[in-house]
Amino acid sequence: MKADFLRYHAPVWVCLLLTVVLLALPTGYEDNIVFQESDIQPALVLSTDESTVIDTGLVRSGEQSCQLEILGGQFKGQTVEGKNTLNGSLEQDKIFSVGDKALVRINFQGEQILSVSMIDHYRMPWELLMGGLFVLLLVLFAGKTGLRAVLSFLLTVLMIWKVMVPLYLKGWDPIWVGLAITLALTLLIIALVYGFDRRCWAASSGSALGVLVTCIMGILFTDLFQVHGAVMSYSESLLYAGYQHLDLTRIFMASIFIGASGAIMDLSVDITSAVHEVVEKRPDLSWWEAAKSGMNVGRAAMGTMTTTLLFAYSGGYVALLMVFMAQGTPISNILNYKYVAAEMIHTVIGSFGLVTVAPFTALCAGLFLVGKTKKAQGMDLN
Repeated sequence: MKADFLRYHAPVWVCLLLTVVLLALPTGYEDNIVFQESDIQPALVLSTDESTVIDTGLVRSGEQSCQLEILGGQFKGQTVEGKNTLNGSLEQDKIFSVGDKALVRINFQGEQILSVSMIDHYRMPWELLMGGLFVLLLVLFAGKTGLRAVLSFLLTVLMIWKVMVPLYLKGWDPIWVGLAITLALTLLIIALVYGFDRRCWAASSGSALGVLVTCIMGILFTDLFQVHGAVMSYSESLLYAGYQHLDLTRIFMASIFIGASGAIMDLSVDITSAVHEVVEKRPDLSWWEAAKSGMNVGRAAMGTMTTTLLFAYSGGYVALLMVFMAQGTPISNILNYKYVAAEMIHTVIGSFGLVTVAPFTALCAGLFLVGKTKKAQGMDLN
Protein backbone atom coordinates (compact mmCIF):
# COMPACT_ATOMS: atom_id res chain seq x y z
CA MET A 1 0.00 0.00 0.00
CA LYS A 2 2.80 2.40 0.87
CA ALA A 3 4.50 1.71 -2.47
CA ASP A 4 1.24 2.38 -4.32
CA PHE A 5 0.78 5.63 -2.39
CA LEU A 6 4.29 6.78 -3.31
CA ARG A 7 3.89 5.82 -6.96
CA TYR A 8 0.65 7.78 -7.22
CA HIS A 9 1.80 10.93 -5.42
CA ALA A 10 5.45 11.09 -6.52
CA PRO A 11 4.59 12.76 -9.87
CA VAL A 12 2.88 15.61 -8.01
CA TRP A 13 6.02 16.34 -6.01
CA VAL A 14 8.22 16.07 -9.09
CA CYS A 15 5.99 18.45 -11.06
CA LEU A 16 5.73 20.89 -8.14
CA LEU A 17 9.52 20.93 -7.80
CA LEU A 18 9.95 21.52 -11.53
CA THR A 19 7.34 24.28 -11.47
CA VAL A 20 9.13 26.10 -8.64
CA VAL A 21 12.48 25.76 -10.43
CA LEU A 22 11.04 27.03 -13.71
CA LEU A 23 9.34 29.99 -12.01
CA ALA A 24 12.71 31.05 -10.60
CA LEU A 25 14.62 30.28 -13.80
CA PRO A 26 15.44 33.40 -15.86
CA THR A 27 14.93 33.21 -19.62
CA GLY A 28 18.01 35.35 -20.28
CA TYR A 29 16.00 37.87 -22.28
CA GLU A 30 14.49 39.92 -19.43
CA ASP A 31 16.90 42.85 -19.94
CA ASN A 32 16.37 43.22 -23.67
CA ILE A 33 17.67 46.60 -24.82
CA VAL A 34 14.29 47.48 -26.36
CA PHE A 35 12.80 48.01 -22.88
CA GLN A 36 15.70 49.76 -21.18
CA GLU A 37 15.06 53.32 -20.01
CA SER A 38 11.32 52.69 -20.22
CA ASP A 39 8.54 51.55 -17.92
CA ILE A 40 5.46 49.62 -19.01
CA GLN A 41 2.38 50.40 -16.92
CA PRO A 42 -1.42 50.54 -17.19
CA ALA A 43 -3.04 53.94 -17.73
CA LEU A 44 -6.59 55.29 -17.73
CA VAL A 45 -7.75 57.15 -20.86
CA LEU A 46 -9.18 60.53 -19.75
CA SER A 47 -9.81 62.07 -23.19
CA THR A 48 -9.01 61.42 -26.85
CA ASP A 49 -8.22 63.53 -29.90
CA GLU A 50 -8.73 62.04 -33.38
CA SER A 51 -8.19 65.27 -35.35
CA THR A 52 -5.14 63.85 -37.15
CA VAL A 53 -6.69 60.45 -37.83
CA ILE A 54 -7.48 59.84 -41.52
CA ASP A 55 -10.57 57.67 -41.94
CA THR A 56 -10.70 55.85 -45.29
CA GLY A 57 -13.72 53.70 -44.52
CA LEU A 58 -12.42 50.27 -43.61
CA VAL A 59 -9.15 51.41 -42.07
CA ARG A 60 -7.71 54.41 -40.29
CA SER A 61 -4.26 55.94 -40.41
CA GLY A 62 -2.53 58.78 -38.64
CA GLU A 63 -2.21 59.30 -34.90
CA GLN A 64 -4.66 59.36 -32.01
CA SER A 65 -3.69 61.50 -29.03
CA CYS A 66 -4.94 60.55 -25.57
CA GLN A 67 -4.77 62.20 -22.16
CA LEU A 68 -3.76 59.49 -19.72
CA GLU A 69 -3.55 58.98 -15.98
CA ILE A 70 -0.75 56.56 -15.17
CA LEU A 71 -1.95 53.87 -12.77
CA GLY A 72 1.31 52.29 -11.61
CA GLY A 73 5.06 52.59 -11.32
CA GLN A 74 7.18 55.58 -10.31
CA PHE A 75 4.99 58.01 -12.29
CA LYS A 76 1.70 56.81 -10.79
CA GLY A 77 -0.98 59.51 -10.67
CA GLN A 78 0.63 61.77 -13.27
CA THR A 79 -1.38 62.96 -16.25
CA VAL A 80 0.45 62.67 -19.57
CA GLU A 81 -0.25 62.68 -23.29
CA GLY A 82 0.04 59.34 -25.08
CA LYS A 83 0.35 58.66 -28.78
CA ASN A 84 -1.47 55.83 -30.54
CA THR A 85 -0.06 55.37 -34.05
CA LEU A 86 -2.42 53.90 -36.65
CA ASN A 87 -0.89 52.13 -39.65
CA GLY A 88 -4.02 51.36 -41.66
CA SER A 89 -4.23 47.72 -40.52
CA LEU A 90 -7.38 46.36 -38.91
CA GLU A 91 -5.35 43.45 -37.55
CA GLN A 92 -2.71 45.60 -35.84
CA ASP A 93 -4.38 48.92 -35.04
CA LYS A 94 -6.54 49.79 -32.03
CA ILE A 95 -8.67 52.81 -31.11
CA PHE A 96 -9.09 53.93 -27.50
CA SER A 97 -12.16 55.54 -25.93
CA VAL A 98 -12.60 57.55 -22.75
CA GLY A 99 -12.63 55.21 -19.74
CA ASP A 100 -10.53 52.51 -21.40
CA LYS A 101 -7.46 51.16 -19.69
CA ALA A 102 -4.38 51.03 -21.89
CA LEU A 103 -0.98 49.42 -21.51
CA VAL A 104 1.59 52.15 -22.20
CA ARG A 105 5.35 52.40 -22.54
CA ILE A 106 6.79 55.39 -20.67
CA ASN A 107 10.16 56.51 -22.03
CA PHE A 108 11.97 58.55 -19.40
CA GLN A 109 15.29 59.99 -18.36
CA GLY A 110 15.78 60.36 -14.64
CA GLU A 111 12.57 61.86 -13.28
CA GLN A 112 11.48 63.33 -16.62
CA ILE A 113 9.00 61.61 -18.96
CA LEU A 114 10.19 61.92 -22.56
CA SER A 115 7.28 60.25 -24.37
CA VAL A 116 4.43 57.84 -23.84
CA SER A 117 3.40 55.30 -26.49
CA MET A 118 0.24 53.24 -26.26
CA ILE A 119 0.83 49.52 -26.72
CA ASP A 120 -2.67 48.03 -26.53
CA HIS A 121 -5.71 47.71 -24.31
CA TYR A 122 -4.95 46.55 -20.77
CA ARG A 123 -6.50 43.07 -20.58
CA MET A 124 -4.65 41.46 -17.68
CA PRO A 125 -7.48 41.69 -15.08
CA TRP A 126 -9.89 39.93 -17.44
CA GLU A 127 -7.25 37.33 -18.34
CA LEU A 128 -6.69 36.62 -14.65
CA LEU A 129 -10.47 36.34 -14.15
CA MET A 130 -10.73 33.87 -17.04
CA GLY A 131 -7.84 31.82 -15.66
CA GLY A 132 -9.37 31.84 -12.18
CA LEU A 133 -12.72 30.61 -13.51
CA PHE A 134 -10.92 27.86 -15.43
CA VAL A 135 -9.14 26.66 -12.29
CA LEU A 136 -12.31 26.93 -10.20
CA LEU A 137 -14.39 24.85 -12.64
CA LEU A 138 -11.68 22.19 -12.89
CA VAL A 139 -11.46 21.87 -9.12
CA LEU A 140 -15.25 21.88 -8.62
CA PHE A 141 -15.91 19.20 -11.22
CA ALA A 142 -12.78 17.06 -10.91
CA GLY A 143 -11.55 17.63 -7.34
CA LYS A 144 -7.98 16.47 -6.78
CA THR A 145 -7.73 15.33 -10.39
CA GLY A 146 -8.60 18.87 -11.42
CA LEU A 147 -5.73 20.21 -9.31
CA ARG A 148 -3.40 17.80 -11.06
CA ALA A 149 -4.71 19.04 -14.41
CA VAL A 150 -4.01 22.65 -13.38
CA LEU A 151 -0.49 21.65 -12.34
CA SER A 152 0.14 19.95 -15.70
CA PHE A 153 -1.20 23.02 -17.52
CA LEU A 154 1.07 25.36 -15.56
CA LEU A 155 4.09 23.09 -16.02
CA THR A 156 3.50 22.93 -19.78
CA VAL A 157 3.28 26.73 -20.07
CA LEU A 158 6.48 27.19 -18.07
CA MET A 159 8.38 24.53 -20.03
CA ILE A 160 7.45 26.20 -23.31
CA TRP A 161 8.16 29.77 -22.13
CA LYS A 162 11.17 29.21 -19.87
CA VAL A 163 12.93 26.36 -21.71
CA MET A 164 11.79 25.78 -25.29
CA VAL A 165 11.49 29.37 -26.52
CA PRO A 166 14.85 30.56 -25.07
CA LEU A 167 16.65 27.51 -26.49
CA TYR A 168 15.08 28.14 -29.89
CA LEU A 169 16.27 31.76 -29.77
CA LYS A 170 19.78 30.61 -28.86
CA GLY A 171 19.89 28.50 -32.01
CA TRP A 172 19.52 25.01 -30.53
CA ASP A 173 18.10 22.46 -32.96
CA PRO A 174 14.30 22.93 -32.74
CA ILE A 175 13.47 19.31 -33.55
CA TRP A 176 15.65 17.77 -30.84
CA VAL A 177 14.64 20.41 -28.28
CA GLY A 178 10.97 20.01 -29.19
CA LEU A 179 11.17 16.22 -28.97
CA ALA A 180 12.91 16.27 -25.60
CA ILE A 181 10.42 18.71 -24.08
CA THR A 182 7.37 17.02 -25.62
CA LEU A 183 8.38 13.54 -24.46
CA ALA A 184 9.29 14.77 -20.97
CA LEU A 185 5.96 16.59 -20.61
CA THR A 186 4.10 13.56 -21.96
CA LEU A 187 5.63 11.33 -19.29
CA LEU A 188 4.96 13.80 -16.47
CA ILE A 189 1.39 14.63 -17.51
CA ILE A 190 0.43 10.98 -17.90
CA ALA A 191 2.13 10.24 -14.56
CA LEU A 192 -0.10 12.85 -12.94
CA VAL A 193 -3.08 10.81 -14.16
CA TYR A 194 -1.88 7.33 -13.21
CA GLY A 195 1.14 7.78 -10.97
CA PHE A 196 4.41 6.05 -11.82
CA ASP A 197 2.87 2.64 -12.49
CA ARG A 198 2.58 0.29 -15.47
CA ARG A 199 -0.32 2.23 -16.99
CA CYS A 200 1.93 5.28 -17.08
CA TRP A 201 4.71 3.38 -18.87
CA ALA A 202 2.25 1.87 -21.35
CA ALA A 203 0.55 5.17 -22.24
CA SER A 204 3.86 7.07 -22.33
CA SER A 205 5.46 4.46 -24.59
CA GLY A 206 2.54 4.56 -27.02
CA SER A 207 2.50 8.36 -27.03
CA ALA A 208 6.26 8.58 -27.57
CA LEU A 209 6.08 6.23 -30.57
CA GLY A 210 3.19 8.25 -32.03
CA VAL A 211 5.09 11.52 -31.56
CA LEU A 212 8.18 10.03 -33.23
CA VAL A 213 6.12 8.93 -36.23
CA THR A 214 4.62 12.42 -36.48
CA CYS A 215 8.09 13.95 -36.26
CA ILE A 216 9.54 11.80 -39.04
CA MET A 217 6.52 12.27 -41.32
CA GLY A 218 6.51 16.02 -40.66
CA ILE A 219 10.17 16.37 -41.64
CA LEU A 220 9.65 14.27 -44.77
CA PHE A 221 6.55 16.02 -46.09
CA THR A 222 7.74 19.53 -45.22
CA ASP A 223 10.70 18.86 -47.54
CA LEU A 224 8.51 17.25 -50.22
CA PHE A 225 6.01 20.13 -50.12
CA GLN A 226 8.88 22.67 -50.17
CA VAL A 227 7.25 24.66 -47.37
CA HIS A 228 9.43 27.35 -45.77
CA GLY A 229 9.10 28.08 -42.06
CA ALA A 230 8.31 31.71 -42.87
CA VAL A 231 4.66 30.63 -43.27
CA MET A 232 4.41 30.88 -39.47
CA SER A 233 2.94 34.14 -38.21
CA TYR A 234 5.50 36.76 -37.09
CA SER A 235 8.44 34.59 -38.20
CA GLU A 236 9.82 37.28 -40.52
CA SER A 237 9.60 39.84 -37.70
CA LEU A 238 11.82 37.49 -35.69
CA LEU A 239 14.44 37.52 -38.45
CA TYR A 240 14.37 41.32 -38.73
CA ALA A 241 14.81 41.57 -34.94
CA GLY A 242 18.33 40.19 -35.29
CA TYR A 243 17.79 36.43 -35.30
CA GLN A 244 18.74 35.65 -38.91
CA HIS A 245 20.61 32.56 -37.72
CA LEU A 246 17.37 30.74 -36.85
CA ASP A 247 16.21 27.85 -39.02
CA LEU A 248 12.53 28.68 -39.39
CA THR A 249 11.80 25.54 -41.39
CA ARG A 250 13.01 23.25 -38.61
CA ILE A 251 10.98 25.30 -36.11
CA PHE A 252 7.94 24.71 -38.34
CA MET A 253 8.74 20.97 -38.44
CA ALA A 254 8.90 20.87 -34.65
CA SER A 255 5.56 22.68 -34.39
CA ILE A 256 3.90 19.80 -36.27
CA PHE A 257 4.52 17.10 -33.66
CA ILE A 258 4.23 19.53 -30.73
CA GLY A 259 0.78 20.57 -31.96
CA ALA A 260 -0.37 16.97 -32.34
CA SER A 261 1.14 15.67 -29.08
CA GLY A 262 -1.85 16.66 -26.94
CA ALA A 263 -4.34 14.66 -29.02
CA ILE A 264 -1.87 11.75 -29.22
CA MET A 265 -1.49 11.75 -25.44
CA ASP A 266 -5.27 11.88 -24.96
CA LEU A 267 -5.87 8.87 -27.20
CA SER A 268 -3.08 6.83 -25.59
CA VAL A 269 -4.56 7.43 -22.11
CA ASP A 270 -8.03 6.41 -23.32
CA ILE A 271 -6.73 3.16 -24.79
CA THR A 272 -4.55 2.36 -21.79
CA SER A 273 -7.45 2.90 -19.39
CA ALA A 274 -9.70 0.68 -21.50
CA VAL A 275 -7.14 -2.13 -21.64
CA HIS A 276 -6.55 -1.85 -17.90
CA GLU A 277 -10.27 -2.25 -17.19
CA VAL A 278 -10.49 -5.29 -19.49
CA VAL A 279 -7.47 -6.94 -17.88
CA GLU A 280 -8.80 -6.24 -14.36
CA LYS A 281 -12.10 -7.95 -15.24
CA ARG A 282 -10.48 -10.76 -17.24
CA PRO A 283 -7.02 -11.46 -15.78
CA ASP A 284 -6.84 -14.71 -17.77
CA LEU A 285 -6.49 -12.83 -21.08
CA SER A 286 -3.24 -13.12 -23.00
CA TRP A 287 -1.35 -9.94 -23.87
CA TRP A 288 -2.41 -10.28 -27.50
CA GLU A 289 -6.12 -10.52 -26.61
CA ALA A 290 -5.76 -7.45 -24.39
CA ALA A 291 -3.95 -5.61 -27.18
CA LYS A 292 -6.74 -6.46 -29.64
CA SER A 293 -9.27 -4.98 -27.22
CA GLY A 294 -7.18 -1.81 -27.10
CA MET A 295 -7.06 -1.66 -30.90
CA ASN A 296 -10.84 -1.93 -31.08
CA VAL A 297 -11.13 1.04 -28.71
CA GLY A 298 -8.57 2.91 -30.81
CA ARG A 299 -10.52 2.32 -34.03
CA ALA A 300 -13.63 3.82 -32.49
CA ALA A 301 -11.77 6.84 -31.13
CA MET A 302 -9.79 7.60 -34.28
CA GLY A 303 -12.94 8.47 -36.22
CA THR A 304 -13.46 11.57 -34.10
CA MET A 305 -9.90 12.38 -33.05
CA THR A 306 -8.69 13.02 -36.61
CA THR A 307 -11.61 15.38 -37.14
CA THR A 308 -10.65 17.11 -33.89
CA LEU A 309 -7.33 18.11 -35.43
CA LEU A 310 -9.08 19.33 -38.57
CA PHE A 311 -11.35 21.60 -36.51
CA ALA A 312 -8.46 22.79 -34.35
CA TYR A 313 -6.26 23.87 -37.23
CA SER A 314 -8.88 25.03 -39.75
CA GLY A 315 -10.78 27.16 -37.22
CA GLY A 316 -8.14 29.89 -37.42
CA TYR A 317 -8.26 29.99 -41.21
CA VAL A 318 -11.96 30.54 -41.81
CA ALA A 319 -11.29 34.07 -43.13
CA LEU A 320 -8.73 32.74 -45.63
CA LEU A 321 -11.20 30.11 -46.86
CA MET A 322 -13.86 32.80 -47.26
CA VAL A 323 -11.43 34.88 -49.35
CA PHE A 324 -10.80 31.91 -51.63
CA MET A 325 -14.50 31.32 -52.11
CA ALA A 326 -15.34 35.01 -52.57
CA GLN A 327 -12.70 35.31 -55.31
CA GLY A 328 -13.72 32.07 -56.99
CA THR A 329 -10.24 30.59 -56.56
CA PRO A 330 -9.94 27.17 -58.26
CA ILE A 331 -9.34 24.20 -55.97
CA SER A 332 -6.06 23.40 -57.75
CA ASN A 333 -4.77 26.87 -56.88
CA ILE A 334 -5.93 26.59 -53.28
CA LEU A 335 -4.20 23.25 -52.72
CA ASN A 336 -0.91 24.59 -54.07
CA TYR A 337 -0.73 27.72 -51.90
CA LYS A 338 2.01 27.28 -49.30
CA TYR A 339 -0.24 28.43 -46.44
CA VAL A 340 -2.79 25.75 -47.31
CA ALA A 341 -0.05 23.16 -47.79
CA ALA A 342 1.35 24.05 -44.36
CA GLU A 343 -2.04 23.52 -42.71
CA MET A 344 -2.51 20.26 -44.58
CA ILE A 345 0.81 19.08 -43.15
CA HIS A 346 -0.29 20.02 -39.64
CA THR A 347 -3.65 18.27 -39.97
CA VAL A 348 -2.79 15.16 -41.99
CA ILE A 349 0.58 14.45 -40.39
CA GLY A 350 -0.96 14.95 -36.95
CA SER A 351 -3.58 12.41 -37.97
CA PHE A 352 -0.78 10.01 -38.95
CA GLY A 353 0.36 10.20 -35.35
CA LEU A 354 -3.14 9.47 -34.08
CA VAL A 355 -3.58 6.51 -36.42
CA THR A 356 -0.28 4.97 -35.33
CA VAL A 357 -0.55 5.73 -31.62
CA ALA A 358 -3.61 3.46 -31.32
CA PRO A 359 -1.87 0.17 -32.21
CA PHE A 360 1.35 1.27 -30.49
CA THR A 361 -0.47 1.99 -27.23
CA ALA A 362 -2.62 -1.13 -27.48
CA LEU A 363 0.47 -3.33 -27.86
CA CYS A 364 2.34 -1.55 -25.08
CA ALA A 365 -0.68 -1.74 -22.76
CA GLY A 366 -1.07 -5.46 -23.45
CA LEU A 367 2.58 -6.10 -22.65
CA PHE A 368 2.77 -3.94 -19.53
CA LEU A 369 -0.64 -4.55 -17.96
CA VAL A 370 -1.11 -8.27 -18.57
CA GLY A 371 2.30 -8.91 -17.04
CA LYS A 372 1.25 -7.02 -13.94
CA THR A 373 -1.94 -9.04 -13.51
CA LYS A 374 -0.26 -12.41 -13.93
CA LYS A 375 2.43 -11.45 -11.45
CA ALA A 376 -0.25 -10.46 -8.91
CA GLN A 377 -2.02 -13.77 -9.46
CA GLY A 378 1.18 -15.69 -8.77
CA MET A 379 1.66 -13.79 -5.51
CA ASP A 380 -1.90 -14.63 -4.43
CA LEU A 381 -1.37 -18.36 -5.07
CA ASN A 382 1.74 -18.37 -2.94
